Amino acid sequence: MRFGARLALAVITLAVTVTACGAPHGGARSHQAADCGPYARYGRHDGTAVTVYASNRDREADLFEETWADFAACTGIDVRYEGDGEFEAQIQIRVEGGKAPDVAFFPQPGLLARFARAGRLKPASAGLTALAEQGWSQDWNNYATVDGTLYGTPLVANVKSFVWYSPAFFRDRGLTVPRTWAELMDVTEKVAASGVKPWCAGVESGEATGWPLTDWIEDVLLRQQGPEVYDRWVAHEIPFDDPRVIRAMDTVGSLLKNDRYANGGFGPARSMASISYQEAGAPVLSGDCAMHRQASFYAEQWPEGTEIGPDKDVFAFLLPGQDRTGRPVLGGGVFAAAFSDRPEVRAFQEYLASADFAKTRMRKGPFVSAHKGVDPDDAASPVDRLSVQLLQDPRTRFRFDGSDLMPASVGTGSFWKGSVDWITGKDTRQVAASIERSWPSS
Repeated sequence: MRFGARLALAVITLAVTVTACGAPHGGARSHQAADCGPYARYGRHDGTAVTVYASNRDREADLFEETWADFAACTGIDVRYEGDGEFEAQIQIRVEGGKAPDVAFFPQPGLLARFARAGRLKPASAGLTALAEQGWSQDWNNYATVDGTLYGTPLVANVKSFVWYSPAFFRDRGLTVPRTWAELMDVTEKVAASGVKPWCAGVESGEATGWPLTDWIEDVLLRQQGPEVYDRWVAHEIPFDDPRVIRAMDTVGSLLKNDRYANGGFGPARSMASISYQEAGAPVLSGDCAMHRQASFYAEQWPEGTEIGPDKDVFAFLLPGQDRTGRPVLGGGVFAAAFSDRPEVRAFQEYLASADFAKTRMRKGPFVSAHKGVDPDDAASPVDRLSVQLLQDPRTRFRFDGSDLMPASVGTGSFWKGSVDWITGKDTRQVAASIERSWPSS
């Protein structure tokens, strides 16, 4: 599921219109105090404009614009941002209609690749390529590389392999954070024996209903089979109904299709099909559920006033692997790529690829970056800090959300829908076989 793709309702179009450092032409705030020294490398581009199109809206959009406001003031570039909750559908219409933005923030590498192969996106410049190689691991850069050519750079990251829990609940029951899958199952059984359903979940998400389940399956497959098999599955080099995939689904089912283990605070296990992902973790706070597997960005869904931290209301731990040595991490992200090739567009792309951008954005509010140059201590929350630490840890084996890499007809189609059919009672092999049949032949 894409980061922040459906968290708001209104389209925001705000422009930062400036022509010189200290001489604003009517942006949202004055930039007279901007220190232009850090932006001298990007040159002056007076009288130019760069249009940006993305899915991020409301507060997320505001924080982006606040981050690049000084860059705009000091370079003279009018950065015109538009956020749209229907980005995935509308970007295709805009491009085909000759109204492509200069820069787009892609929440799906597969969508970026589609435009690159169609010859619509501009390959990264030599300068941008150098920044990408310096700033991110090869794994991350590969997701914006199409047929050997780099087209964009990572902008936002998220960690999906988190289990949210109440530290007080664990402490009061003498439970410790599990570090292996066997330990996780031990905690699960102890909680169930106490009369509390250990897991709560919700998979309703409008048109995207089902994505929390596909995340679960991907996460478990990555842990059981390792990155290589995971990559082959995502690329359809092994079929969707391969025994290894069936095993991962059945493992998830042993938790989430089990009325003894789920759905804490809501009802029988299958109730999760009608529970929104936004409210699904709430029983952790009431003590009606012990654990809720959900991404780092779920921090925004806890009720106002909820404190996050190892000794606060809620915190998160990494979903364990098979042993203590590996650190498999499933995640997602957003990539910036350009449909135009002008000096001011290249300057803006290079700024977005800099450690300075990532650091500034992190300090302003919830945000995770996989950039090697950021300091985890600059993160706005303990979970963001933990996310950055995991992404920078050389032991981490990171893999991107599989459904976002698969063909749309599968990843955001038959896989999402099939997972809902599965959680409400349909047989694992039947569902897997149905998804396999839906895979495009070319």
